[in-house]
Amino acid sequence: MNREAICLQLTEQVKQLISHQEKLNDLLPDVRLLYGTQPGTRTPVMYQPGIVFLFSGHKIGYINERTFRYDTNEYLLLTVPLPFECETFATPDVPLAGFRLNVDILQLQELLMDIGEDDLFRPAMAASGINSAKLSDDILCAAERLLDVMERPLDARILGKQIIREILYHVLTGPCGGALLAVVSRQTHFSLISRVLKRIESQYTENLSVDQLAAEANMSVSAFHHNFKSVTSTSPLQYLKTYRLHRARMLIIHDGMKASAAAMRVGYESASQFSREFKRYFGMTPGEDAARIRRA
Repeated sequence: MNREAICLQLTEQVKQLISHQEKLNDLLPDVRLLYGTQPGTRTPVMYQPGIVFLFSGHKIGYINERTFRYDTNEYLLLTVPLPFECETFATPDVPLAGFRLNVDILQLQELLMDIGEDDLFRPAMAASGINSAKLSDDILCAAERLLDVMERPLDARILGKQIIREILYHVLTGPCGGALLAVVSRQTHFSLISRVLKRIESQYTENLSVDQLAAEANMSVSAFHHNFKSVTSTSPLQYLKTYRLHRARMLIIHDGMKASAAAMRVGYESASQFSREFKRYFGMTPGEDAARIRRA
């Protein structure tokens, strides 16, 4: 079977499995199926770390000067929580279909321990938190088997984790290996910035300064700015503001919270300033955004 036929088959499997997503979450919590038939305009998003594989349709991401596409030929690897803009290309005839794989740090560490000091394993270290690489035949083959076992609950529970480990292995030994390795490496610039991002994630409601964040990374302010932008493609203060806006948006959309209450919850002192920045970033007011989501 050629690659195009395999992708068509996988797309159909995703379509059939998507209605069982909740049950599959219990069996394989690190796998989230993706399926849609409607295009999406360029919209700000906040993705958590993970790997996205697509078998149909495509997405284009925009982050400052960078543009990247992920599709049936290239997968996306995110190694830090990252705000960017995303455009989705999907139709009923060519749907968006694939899955997202969360990276289990413990499983990744165990895999690296098994690889050990093998001379053939020499991934180049990565500086950026977002990367794309060729969707190889080895990964496609493993993805095919993963979707196969997801059709049978016992197989999914027993065999699924081993197939996920195989996919991680192929990513680790492929062009994005250095980026994945950086997730668990210590004392590299990437790992130090990752530590700062974890602090922002847990303390974003507080009045965090660049000096505090630079101290957390054990860097001078100028070195911290340089390395932070290298990993996230944005500045520390812009990242913090964007992170707060996305968290507030989730509170408004998913928890039904009023915009003023969500603004206070994420650390804004002025509801009017929050509304201005929300509209500037998302292109509409919090109320308009919530209404649009409810209609959809």
